[in-house]
Amino acid sequence: MHFFHPGDGARLPEALAQAGLAGFEDVPVARLSAGQQRRVALARLWLTRAALWVLDEPFTAIDVNGVARLTRRMAAHTAQGGMVILTTHQPLPGAADTVRRLVLTGGGAGL
Repeated sequence: MHFFHPGDGARLPEALAQAGLAGFEDVPVARLSAGQQRRVALARLWLTRAALWVLDEPFTAIDVNGVARLTRRMAAHTAQGGMVILTTHQPLPGAADTVRRLVLTGGGAGL
């Protein structure tokens, strides 16, 4: 795993635990399931200091617990002043008060 800032390697076990992958630190990513690989990618995101997260279908191939973890992590990120832009075909659980939605349809877009 490539780290973007000094000290990020020390935060790796915590990020993997937040993604539900504690104990997988030494497992090659290629040997993980599609959902686990997706969670590794999200753990890498959580190690960054980026204020803006752009996520394309982040709930794909993630189980119910993973969706809950990701939803909580996105809420924490926005509560700290960050922003999340994402595409999804799934409803966003528990985020109605913090989400601005733009719905795209064949006939145009609506808020």
